[in-house]
This record gives sequence, C-alpha cells and structure tokens, in this order.
Amino acid sequence: MYGFLLSRRWLGYAVVGVLAAAAMVLLGNWQWDRYQDRRASNERVEAGGQATPAPVAAVLPRGDGAAPPGSEWARITATGRYDAANEILARGRTVNARVGFEVVTPLVLDDGSAVLVDRGWIEAIPGDALARPTIPPPPTGPVTVVGRVHLSETRPRAVDRRDGRLEVRRISATQLEDHLPYPVLNGYVLLTEQTPAAGGQLTPIPIRTQNAWQSGAYAVQWWLFAALVPVGFWWAARRETRDQGAAAGTDTVVATVA
Repeated sequence: MYGFLLSRRWLGYAVVGVLAAAAMVLLGNWQWDRYQDRRASNERVEAGGQATPAPVAAVLPRGDGAAPPGSEWARITATGRYDAANEILARGRTVNARVGFEVVTPLVLDDGSAVLVDRGWIEAIPGDALARPTIPPPPTGPVTVVGRVHLSETRPRAVDRRDGRLEVRRISATQLEDHLPYPVLNGYVLLTEQTPAAGGQLTPIPIRTQNAWQSGAYAVQWWLFAALVPVGFWWAARRETRDQGAAAGTDTVVATVA
C-alpha cells in the first residue's frame, strides 16, 4: 500500500521535509538561546538596581581587560573630578523616539585613571541632528557619582574631533583611551545620582529590560513548526493511499461493466 513512498518524488518530499524540520529546530534553538541571554540580562538589571554601590575600580578593569562576568548593569560609585575639556558627545542617540546626543564626561579618579560617565541625553537642535546643542557643564571640584555599568559598545566607529570636542557614534572605552591623556577603565557608567548636583538638566539614560518572552515564544513556535512537518508528511501519504484506493475501485467497476 505504501510502496509509493520509495518513488523518487516521495523520497524527494522526505528529504525536503527532513531538511526543513532540521532548520526549524536550529532556529528554535537560536531563539531559545536569545531568550536565555535576555532573561539573564534582565535579572542583572533588576539585581543591580537593588545592590549596594561598589567602588568602580572593583568592577571595571583598566585598559582592554575583560570586565568580569555579571558586571554589566552593576551599581557602582566613584569619586573624582570631571574633565570637561575632554568631554565626549555620542551623536545619533535616541531617547523616547527623539534623536540627540549622549554626554560622556571622563571622571578622573585619585589614582590618575578615569572612568567615562554618561551624564545623560540632550535633544539635537530641531532640523539639524548634527548641530551641537548647548551642553550643561558638569560640576567643578570633587564629585561623587552613583550609576550603572554599561559595557563598552562593540563595533566602534571612527572618533571625530569637532571644534575641539570628541564625537563618536558608539561608546567604546578602549577606543577612546587612545584620544585621552590618562588610562581609562574598560566600560562606562550611566549616571543615576551625583553629589553635588549638576547645573542644567540632562535626561537620564533609561535602563530598559529586554522582551525575553518574545524570543521564548518564537522558539516554541519554530519547534511546533518542526513537529508539524512529519505530521504533514503522514497526512499527505494517507491521502495518497486513499486516492490510489479510490482509483483502483473505479478501475474495477469499469472493468466489470466492460
């Protein structure tokens, strides 16, 4: 009854089905890995927000040393002096669907090294996203900051110097260190608290959690699709046997009449 499954056509269907199911399983596994990564990141965000601030030097390494596992979104504190002369603007950054600049100011620590502090976001001048707005200056003198660790961004682009100020698209501490007169800790800090407070207002950079469940749902969806492939193959084979049986019955009737 099922001898037709050994035909070239049906063997081709089987091969295509196996390859399609394998691809769907791999896509499901990839989405599951994304779900796990996003869930872990969300847990770090939540845990970091409740933790007691740690000294920044205990969390971020100097130079191109790798940050220890779990350091992203850690809550840190640091005391030093802002170096406004070497302030960095990260352009093309979006907050609440508006484009502007993130203002990153090196905080020089007592040991002579510095940590990059993202003091916040300011909207670009309407009609010209590259025009530099008036940046509120940082406090002078000793300052203590509290913030959340953000790892250096990957795939950094060229560092530009415009009107004496550094501008970047992506914030990479190891890249920026080559343009600064002191060693820089590998990572930067999203400012949440500052003593004394700064004059002027910058919008704090929001710390967002990721939609982990969406990736989890996609993983289950791909796995269900993979499970439906053999079901679909079985259904098609059953239909083929019914069609062959119906055709054989018709031929028998015709032969009898004749």
